Amino acid sequence: MGHETPGVMVNIPVSRLSAEALRGIVEAFVLREGTDYGHRDHSLAEKCERVHEQLRRGEAELCFDPVTNSIDIRPI
Repeated sequence: MGHETPGVMVNIPVSRLSAEALRGIVEAFVLREGTDYGHRDHSLAEKCERVHEQLRRGEAELCFDPVTNSIDIRPI
């Protein structure tokens, strides 16, 4: 077992990831979130583009949890 401190999330700059890696993280996030986007259905591509836009505008950030070895996207 590692020496990570429980509850400490590590921010990952989007610029440090390849386009493919970022796309995979965003798609996984959108697929597991089940977010309500209103009265009309939105495609996976549309949902992913919204998350990408939030990341570009600095409204959301990538966070890595070393304890669970998982990445999440959180609003800022």
